[in-house]
Amino acid sequence: MDVILYTRTGCHLCDDALNVLHQHGLEPTLVDIDSNEGLRNKFDTCVPVVEINGKIRFRSKVDPVLLRRLLTEGKSDA
Repeated sequence: MDVILYTRTGCHLCDDALNVLHQHGLEPTLVDIDSNEGLRNKFDTCVPVVEINGKIRFRSKVDPVLLRRLLTEGKSDA
């Protein structure tokens, strides 16, 4: 499963999102949106953003219940 967490320095919601992802056994690739003008323009006010297998699944907050559902569905698709 390919998981990307778009984040920025000093974002407590990003830290919370990373903790939820770790609790579900995921090791996301961290991408700092402030290092890329295009990403900063796209995600400026809605980080954290979680992309799973190429689809944006969460903005601002990761819902643990929905994440579990997505992970379960992902296993059945494999």
